[in-house]
Amino acid sequence: MSSTLRRWLLPTLACLPTWVAQAQTILPTLSQTPASLPWYEVKTPHFRVLYPAGFGPTAQRTAQRLEQVYGPASASLELPPRPVSVVLQSQNTIGNGFVTLLPRHSEFYTSFPQDPYLTGTIDWLDQLSVHEYRHVVQYEKARQGSGRLAYALGGYGGVGLLSLGVPDWFAEGDAVGTETALTRSGRGRIPNFDSGLRANLLAGRYFSYSKAVAGSFRDNVPNHYVLGYFLTTRLKRTAGPTVWSEVLRRYYGFPAYPFSFSDKLRRITSLRVDDLYRQTMQELDSTWRAEQSRLELTPATDFAVQASQRVFTEYQYPQYLSDSTVLAVKSGFGHIPQLVTLSRRGAERRVHQFGLWNNPEMLSVGGGKAAWVEFRYDPRWRQRVYSEVRVLDLRTGRLTRPGRRTRYAAVVLSPDGRHLLAATTDTRYHHRLEVLDATTGAVVRTFANPDNYHYLHPRWSADGRSLVAVRLEPAGKSLVLLDAETGTARTLLPAANDNLSHPQPWAHTCCSIPRAPASTMYMACILQPGKCAK
Repeated sequence: MSSTLRRWLLPTLACLPTWVAQAQTILPTLSQTPASLPWYEVKTPHFRVLYPAGFGPTAQRTAQRLEQVYGPASASLELPPRPVSVVLQSQNTIGNGFVTLLPRHSEFYTSFPQDPYLTGTIDWLDQLSVHEYRHVVQYEKARQGSGRLAYALGGYGGVGLLSLGVPDWFAEGDAVGTETALTRSGRGRIPNFDSGLRANLLAGRYFSYSKAVAGSFRDNVPNHYVLGYFLTTRLKRTAGPTVWSEVLRRYYGFPAYPFSFSDKLRRITSLRVDDLYRQTMQELDSTWRAEQSRLELTPATDFAVQASQRVFTEYQYPQYLSDSTVLAVKSGFGHIPQLVTLSRRGAERRVHQFGLWNNPEMLSVGGGKAAWVEFRYDPRWRQRVYSEVRVLDLRTGRLTRPGRRTRYAAVVLSPDGRHLLAATTDTRYHHRLEVLDATTGAVVRTFANPDNYHYLHPRWSADGRSLVAVRLEPAGKSLVLLDAETGTARTLLPAANDNLSHPQPWAHTCCSIPRAPASTMYMACILQPGKCAK
């Protein structure tokens, strides 16, 4: 080998492992489902729905729902998209969805969440159909003007580069507004959705537009879903429902200069994005202060806490251990989510630090124990994600894991701590309510559910002989009482478009019901079936 060849070839060979490693990072490997899982498809005029074995009836229904929203969800952006593929992922226990351009398709994670502030009173897949399809429409707007040239030169990669100038708050806020306008529920109608922004404004914490967009590691700045919903909705209300269609058309006509999106908005409405933000916050502040002045606040007693004064800290999901002590979840920018005890007479005490928790609002206590569910990933197939039970003995600190490879969305300890009440959705989108042995995780009883209703927020009665749960039906949410031994169900509140949540079977069964004005949450107590008092 000549000296010249050696001088160039050896350094080149030495760099090859580095290039390979970089390629593995730059070209990510997508999470996979088990290779043995058969897949099928449903084709409609505008959609190709891909689904795993056993998901056929639900896939047919989802395809029908997508066709129903095809026209309405694209009307205000004035550009019906070309056909698109939708993948129904049933192997994980994460409730989510997304749309991507590389390759162009959407994926629905079909596990039904317990979070009442996300799903409201509609089926989970119905909500995903509206929300995620709106993102498809948004991306379709990019294939006009300069987007046509970008697509010709770089395919959807080129289109994706042009869309980087569109702020995140527009994409998600517009989709939340669409789900709110086209369904009977939607996050725009759920009071908890804007609670963080409302609290900031009523407390006099007005952040700049830059901070509202970029976020903070100190203050509780609402995310881009909340910010975007109010910005996009206000402009639709004041400038017309198709105003964002014109903004996007002009932006993609010539997007290649700084702050192009804001400039296009100014040319149409005389408002830059920071002007729109300022006017929106002023309007919300005025509206919410007027609402607050008419409210009668419920008296409350504070517990002593050890919250950081420098960064945002919150305490959530309290569960009574005694008449003076509660177990709560402490989290924030300065704390990893953890269980703490709070007392009226003593100091805060840390009990346990969480792992990859799932549905923390379903924390429960009973028999001197606490229970919740945590995610557990399959080491090989990353699309297979389990949700397993964790039971903590509050006296000894011993943590147990009853059951393996389960899919529980919520678990609730019985008053004596011997059993668990569990809600689950299997890989065929079948919803079940089960009683488990709290030590072994073995299924003791499965309640009949011939109509495949979804059960939310189940709770035991004080004597352990019955249980109460919210049930999602076609007409909305109902509240039902079930006999723990016979499984007999009795309706306490009939199905309606009320976002019932977190029932508590005390002397009277009580549950949370949001009501107008949007800041008001009522605790309704059922005195007899079909009748309640606030």
